[in-house]
Amino acid sequence: MEPMLPKGLTPMVTAAYLFASVFFILSLRGLSSQETAKTGNWYGIVGMLVAISATVMRNDVTGYTPILGAIAVAAIIGAVLAARVEMTAMPELVAILHSFVGLAAVFVGFGFYLDQSSGPGNKSLVTLVEIAVDVFLAAITFTGSVLAFLKLRGTLSGSPLLLPGRHFLNVAMLIACIVLSVQFCQAEGTSGVQWLVILACVASVLGIHLVAAIGGADMPVVVSMLNSYSGWTAAAAGFMLGNDLLIITGALVGSSGAILSYIMCKAMNRSIVNVIFGGFGTSSGSAKGPAQAVEGEIQEFDVDDVVEELRDAESVIIVPGYGMAVAQAQHAVRSMTDMLRDGGTEVRFGIHPVAGRLPGHMNVLLAEANVPYDIVLEMDELNDDFPDTDIVLIIGANDIVNPSAQTDPNSPIAGMPVLEVWKAKRAVMMKRSRRTGYAGVDNPLFYEPNTRMLFGDAKDSMDAIVAALKA
Repeated sequence: MEPMLPKGLTPMVTAAYLFASVFFILSLRGLSSQETAKTGNWYGIVGMLVAISATVMRNDVTGYTPILGAIAVAAIIGAVLAARVEMTAMPELVAILHSFVGLAAVFVGFGFYLDQSSGPGNKSLVTLVEIAVDVFLAAITFTGSVLAFLKLRGTLSGSPLLLPGRHFLNVAMLIACIVLSVQFCQAEGTSGVQWLVILACVASVLGIHLVAAIGGADMPVVVSMLNSYSGWTAAAAGFMLGNDLLIITGALVGSSGAILSYIMCKAMNRSIVNVIFGGFGTSSGSAKGPAQAVEGEIQEFDVDDVVEELRDAESVIIVPGYGMAVAQAQHAVRSMTDMLRDGGTEVRFGIHPVAGRLPGHMNVLLAEANVPYDIVLEMDELNDDFPDTDIVLIIGANDIVNPSAQTDPNSPIAGMPVLEVWKAKRAVMMKRSRRTGYAGVDNPLFYEPNTRMLFGDAKDSMDAIVAALKA
C-alpha cells in the first residue's frame, strides 16, 4: 500500500519543501556573521523561490492568474521599498513587515475555518485548536508590530505607557482569549466565526498593550521578539494547514528570534519577562531610589583639536551609535579609518549588542561602507583594551557608553553592560546636543575630565575631520 500524503501534496512537492527547508537553515547560518551574510541572503532567496514554486504546483491549487498577479505586485512593492529605504528606517521597515505576517496569518485562519471543501462544522477539535492558536498569535503579532513601527518612526512617543494594574489587564486578556478559544471550539456550524472575531479583537488589544508598555530603549529587543512571534505564527499556520515547510520555517524563525532576544536582554542585564511586561526606567525596574545627580563642567573640542590628537594616536577605537546612522556618516568614518590605518594607527570598532534600533544595526551600516570585518569587534572583545587606547571616538552613541550603569545602583540602566570608554586616555563624544539618549538617562561621561564634546551633525564633523587629515 502506498503511503497517504496530505491533501494537495505529491512526492515532488514534498521533496521541494525539504529542499527549501535546507536552504532556509543554510540562510540562517550564513546570516550569523558579516563575512557570510550575502551568501546567507542568497540561500534564503533560493529557498523562498523553491517554496513558492512548489506551493503553486500543488494539485489542489487553482486560479493561477490571481496568484501570479499577487506575487508580481508584491515583488514590485518589495523591490521599490528595498531600493528606497534608508538604513535609519530599516528597523521600522522590519517591524511593519512583521505586521504583514501577522495580518496574513489572521486572514488564513479565517479562510481555513470557512473553507467550503470541509466546512466549519466538519473540522476536528485538533484543527479548531490550531485555528484558534494561529489567530491568537497572528493578531498579537499584527497589532504589536504596527505599534512598534509607529514608535520607531517617531509617530508615537517611545515612552512606556504604564496603565494602573497593567499586569492584571494582560492576565485578564490572556484568560479571555483562552475562554473565547474554548467557545470557538465548541461552537456548531458557522457560529464559531463570531467567537473567532472576538478572539482576534481581544488578542489585537493585548498586542497593542504589550508593546505600548515597553520603553524606547528596549525597542531593539521588541523588534527581535516580534520577529520571534511572527515565526511562531507561521509555525501555528503550518500545523493548521498541514504544511511541513511552514512548520519548519516558522520554528526556525521563532526559535532564532527568541535566542537573539535572550542574548540582547543579557547584554542589557535584563530579563525577557521584564522587557516584555515592564517599562524601561520605571518603578517596575530595579531602581530603589532616585538616580545620582550628574554634575560637572563640559569641555569641548573643535575639529582641529580632534585631528591633532588623532594624528598623535597609536591606537583608536570608534564606537558608533544611532546618531551615526541618522547622519549617514558611515562612509566618512570609513574614509577616516583608511587614512589612519595607512598612517600606521591601529583602528578598531566597538559594537554594543543593542546599539541602534535593530539587532546588528551598526554592523550593517559599517558593512555598507565596506569597513573591514576583522576590525569590527564586539563589546566583550574590547572592554579590556580601553585603558591602553589613546583616543575613543563615540559617534552618536550615548546609553551604551554611560558609566552610571556601573556606578549608580539607582540608575534605570544599572547593571547593563556598557563599553567602558571612560577608561581610555581620551574620549571624544560627537553629538548634536547635550540631550540624553533613547533611554532618557543622563550621562556622567559628558563631564569626565578626559572627555571632550564635539557638537554638531556627525556627517559634517566627520567630513571636516577627513578633510583636515588629508590636508
